[in-house]
Amino acid sequence: MKNTLITAVLACTASNAHSGASSAGEQEDRPPNVVIMFTDDQGYGDLSCFGNPTIHTPHIDRMAAEGMKLTQFYVASPVCSPSRAALLTGCYPKRVSMHEHVIFPAYDYGLHVDEVTIADMLSEHGYATGCFGKWHLGHREGLLPTDQGFDVFFGVPYSNDMSQFHRKPGNNYKHSLPLMRQKDIIEWEPDQRLLTRRCTEEAVAFIDRHADEPFFVYVPHSMPHIPIYASEDFEGRSPRGLYGDVIEEIDWSVGELRSALERNGVADDTILIFTTDNGPWLPFKAHGGSAGPLAGGKGSNQEGGQRVPFVAWSPGRIPPGTVCREVATTMDLLPTIATMTGADIPRDRVIDGHDITPLLMGVPGGVSPTEAFLYYTARGKLAGIRRGKWKLLLEPGTLFDLEVDISEQWNRAEQHPDLVEELRTEAIDLDQKITVEARPVLKVAEPLWDPGHRETDQKGP
Repeated sequence: MKNTLITAVLACTASNAHSGASSAGEQEDRPPNVVIMFTDDQGYGDLSCFGNPTIHTPHIDRMAAEGMKLTQFYVASPVCSPSRAALLTGCYPKRVSMHEHVIFPAYDYGLHVDEVTIADMLSEHGYATGCFGKWHLGHREGLLPTDQGFDVFFGVPYSNDMSQFHRKPGNNYKHSLPLMRQKDIIEWEPDQRLLTRRCTEEAVAFIDRHADEPFFVYVPHSMPHIPIYASEDFEGRSPRGLYGDVIEEIDWSVGELRSALERNGVADDTILIFTTDNGPWLPFKAHGGSAGPLAGGKGSNQEGGQRVPFVAWSPGRIPPGTVCREVATTMDLLPTIATMTGADIPRDRVIDGHDITPLLMGVPGGVSPTEAFLYYTARGKLAGIRRGKWKLLLEPGTLFDLEVDISEQWNRAEQHPDLVEELRTEAIDLDQKITVEARPVLKVAEPLWDPGHRETDQKGP
């Protein structure tokens, strides 16, 4: 059955790859473009197409109406840096040693350049590659996006709160927020009200420049990670308040990217994906998002911390108006993109993700290739496992049937003690195997810049 599905997918992909030309030039042998938008700390319930009653997201809703929603889509960590490492490498953060929380400005390590990112893979396949937004996988010499397969970088190297504008009186937190182009700092403490807009404009310009060749555009927006800001055009628009304004500006960004694809005649030759790095930051109340019906949020191993919204759109490839309820993860994107573009997946290392092309293309009978998914805490400790409909959290030993109980209200451990022990053993065994096989991060002694520096003539909001 699996071989039949893959054969059908490859035949369909080949057919689509040879389906005419666009105004951008002859497309007969051109693999599809890839655009991934990856927001920061956005909740499962923060889009109108995922049930939010007050935040208006018409462009993402249109993506869903003309494409596919995945309702059981997971990130590999409930915090930023590990989650981003998993997306770009197709691996559990622990396998690439990026599992121990997030990278702060003074840290001397990052994702190893020997790892193969989606950008590396597609660059080798002839793609132009650009990253526009928040990186957060290392910011010393040799650790930036242009060292990890991206031709172009415009954005910030870490979270927008790692800035001296948000210091508390009396502490010794000295770090500033740099805005970068390639490896050059073009501003210190940029006006954060304009970050979403400026990164969007840079991404659109990149699409305009590279419309005649295959391209990969990665847009990891800084928002809605706190502190949140919206531009003047969006501030005060949403009944949800400033947080709603921020999400609606991100939705505008999706619309701008799609308009650029359509204007350049390459919309039908593009795979556009929208998702986020982890759940909402709940302690910030009105300045944080919503996990909808899910329990927990950012930093938690409850569903609200790691189950995130996912929408994919690609005319002629992804069937319109469809919903996939199978389990999938960000780790699946690298092998899936390899299949859909014809790029070579790394064969010299373990990749934890799976090819979910049959799910995205709506192949009848397609099922999740993920037999078991491991949950890790924000600090990288093994926390639990999902297998089929069952989810076990090792501490405190709770067992939930997620097909019935997505809010994790009814602990079934007492009714299924043998299953609890079986899942616990499986989780520990899988984690031990990853631990033994783990690959190192890259440590860099000298900083690229003085992390305590601040240009006094640059003013932020």
